[in-house]
Amino acid sequence: MAAYSTRLSCLAFMFCALLAMAGCAGQRPAFVPPEQRPLEKSEQPWPRNHYLVLAYHDVEDEDPDQSFVSVRTDHLVEQFSWLRDNGYQPVSVDQILAAKRGGPPLPDQAVLLTFDDGYRSFYTRVLPLLRAFQWPAVLAPVGSWVDTPDDSSVDFGGKMVERSRFLTWEQVTEIARSGLVEIGAHTDALHYGIVANPQGNLQPAAAARAYDAASSSYESDAAYEDRVRRDVQRITEKIRRATGKKPRVWVWPYGEASGPALKIVQENGYQMALNLSNRLASLDDIMSMPRLLVSADPTLQTFAQTVIGMEDAPEMRIAHVDLDYVYDDDPEQMERNLGKLVQRVANMGISAVFLQAFADPSGDGLVREVYFPNRHLPMRADLFNRAAWQLRSRAFVEVFAWMPVLSFQLDPELERVTRWYPEDGQARVDPDQYQRLSPFDPRARQQIIDLYEDLSRNAIFAGILFHDDALLSDFEDASPSALAAYRAAGLGDSIEQIRSDPATLQRWTRFKSRQLVDFTETLAQHVRALRGPQVETARNMFASPVVDPKSEAWFAQNLDDFLTAYDWTAPMAMPWMEGVSARDSKGWLKRMVEEVARRPGALDRTIFELQARDWRENPDGSDGGHIDSALLAEWMQWLQLNGARNLGYYPDDFVQDEPRLEVIRPFLSNNWHPFQ
Repeated sequence: MAAYSTRLSCLAFMFCALLAMAGCAGQRPAFVPPEQRPLEKSEQPWPRNHYLVLAYHDVEDEDPDQSFVSVRTDHLVEQFSWLRDNGYQPVSVDQILAAKRGGPPLPDQAVLLTFDDGYRSFYTRVLPLLRAFQWPAVLAPVGSWVDTPDDSSVDFGGKMVERSRFLTWEQVTEIARSGLVEIGAHTDALHYGIVANPQGNLQPAAAARAYDAASSSYESDAAYEDRVRRDVQRITEKIRRATGKKPRVWVWPYGEASGPALKIVQENGYQMALNLSNRLASLDDIMSMPRLLVSADPTLQTFAQTVIGMEDAPEMRIAHVDLDYVYDDDPEQMERNLGKLVQRVANMGISAVFLQAFADPSGDGLVREVYFPNRHLPMRADLFNRAAWQLRSRAFVEVFAWMPVLSFQLDPELERVTRWYPEDGQARVDPDQYQRLSPFDPRARQQIIDLYEDLSRNAIFAGILFHDDALLSDFEDASPSALAAYRAAGLGDSIEQIRSDPATLQRWTRFKSRQLVDFTETLAQHVRALRGPQVETARNMFASPVVDPKSEAWFAQNLDDFLTAYDWTAPMAMPWMEGVSARDSKGWLKRMVEEVARRPGALDRTIFELQARDWRENPDGSDGGHIDSALLAEWMQWLQLNGARNLGYYPDDFVQDEPRLEVIRPFLSNNWHPFQ
C-alpha cells in the first residue's frame, strides 16, 4: 500500500508539473514549414571520405553467448544482405590508406568490417560469407589465446574457455591467404582487466597503469611502457610469422586507448588504431578510429536503425556532477554515496557526465585539493579514477574530467591574475573574481600542465571539460608577465595606455581571448599525449559573450573561437545567474539558441547548460536553493523546441534527488524524449 501511494504521488507530481508547463508556456516557437527545416545528417549526402566501421566478435548458429558478444549466423547473413541492398560498400584497409595518401576517394556509404578476438567461427562461418559477398574484412586475434595448446583451456580474461572456440595459427595463415582478410593485432596478452586503483577496479590492461595494494603505489611510466612494448613486439612477430607480413591494424581491447601505448604501436609499424565510439570514421582519425560495436545479437530492425543513426550527430545529454557530494571522511559512506550517484545516472538514461576532478568544498572556486595523485596539490581522496570508471562501466556514460584552467592554489611565488584599478593606478588581485594564476607566467603554466598530466596518467576518461575560470576582464591581466606579453605583441606598456585607444583595446581583447584558447589547447595536447587522441574537449562559456559579442571585452571569451577550438562548447544557459527573471527566461534562452544557430553546424557541437540551483544571495547569506524541477524541465523542453540538440544542467544533487528524476528525465534522457 505504501509503495502504491508513493507511485500515485509521483504520478500526481508529474501531472501537475506538466500542467504547470502547459499553463506557463507563453511564447511558442515559430512554425517552420517542413521544406524549410534542416535535414538530418542521415538525409544529407554521405560525407566525403567518411566510413562506418562495424565491430563484430563471435558468430554462433544458435543461442549467441553474450560473454563473447556473439551474433547468430542467420542474423549476420541478414545484416550483410541489408548493407548490400541499401548501398553500403565494404572497403579494405588498402583503400582507406590509399585515400589517406590522396589516392582514389572512398565510395559513398563505405563500411569497414572488423572481427575481434580470433574466434574459430570466423574461419567456419564468416570467411565463407565474405567469399560469397566478395567483401574485405579485418580479423584481429589475441595472440596468447591463439597460442593455447589443443589440450588446454583459453584464459579468457580470467574465465577458462574451451580451446575449440578459438582459431589456430594455421587457420590464421589460411585466412590471410584468402586475399579478403587483413590480419590485425588485438594485443598478445593484454586483453584482461588489471587492478587500477585502491578500490580494486579492474580496467583494461593495455590502457591503464597497475595499482599495487602492497606498496600503495601506481605503476611507473617506464614500467607501463615496457609492459606494453613487449606485448606489441610479441604479437607483431607472431602475425608476421603467420601471414608473411607485419600487421598494420591495431585494435584496442575493450576500445580503450592510451597515448604512450599508441606511440609504441606506431613505432612498430601500425598504420591504423581502432577503438569503440558511435560515430562515422574519417581519414583524419585513422589512428583513433571509431567503431560501432554490434552487440546483444540485434534484430535486423535494430541493426538498421543503429547503422543509419551513425550518420547523425550525437545527442549529448549531460549531468554536471560535484565529487564533493560523494566525498566523505568515512570510506564506507563515500562508497555508498558513489553507488547512489552511479545508480541515479544509470536511471537517468543520459549520455555523459561532467565529473569534478578537483575539490572545492568552500565553493569559492579556488582549488586547494584534488581527487587524484599529483605533484603539486594535496589529494583529498584518490576518488576520481574510481568514480569515473564506475560511471563508465556501470552507468554506461562517457565521463568528461572537469578541471579549472587557472584557479589553483599553487606556489605563492607564481604570478596571479591582477586587475588594474584606474582610481589609484595600482594592480592587485580582484577579490570579487576567481583567484587565478596568470596564464602569461610560464612557471604557472608548467605547474598547471603537470596537474593535467597527472590526472591523465591516473584515470580513463572520454573528454576534458575546461571550467569557466578561464576569463580575463577588460582590466585584467596586469601581472608582470602579462604586461611583458602585451609589449611583445605591440599593444603598449600599460593597461592604461591600451584602454586609451579603442582600436588597441579591441586588439588586446582578441589577444587575450586567443591566449586563453591557446593555453587550453596546450593542456589538451598534454592530456591526449597520455590518454590518447580520442579524448574530446569541451569548455564552459559565460552567456554574455554568446548573446552580446561586444561583451568579449569583459570575459576574453568568443563564441567563434570556442566553436573552432573545441569539440563541444558549453555555454552556461543560466537565466537567474545572469539576472534574467523567470518571466523573461524563455525569451533569453531562445535568443541564446538563435545566436548559436546563426553559425552553420554549431548547434551540433553546443551543449546548453542550465542551472539547477538558484545562487542568488538572500539577506541572511544563503542562496535560493534548488530550482523547481518542473521549471527546469520546462527550460529543457523550450531549448529543444527552439532547436537545441544537446543540453544538461548543473549541479546534480543525487543525495536529495534534486532535480527530481521523474520530472526531468522525460525531457533530458537519451532514452526518452525525443527518442521514444
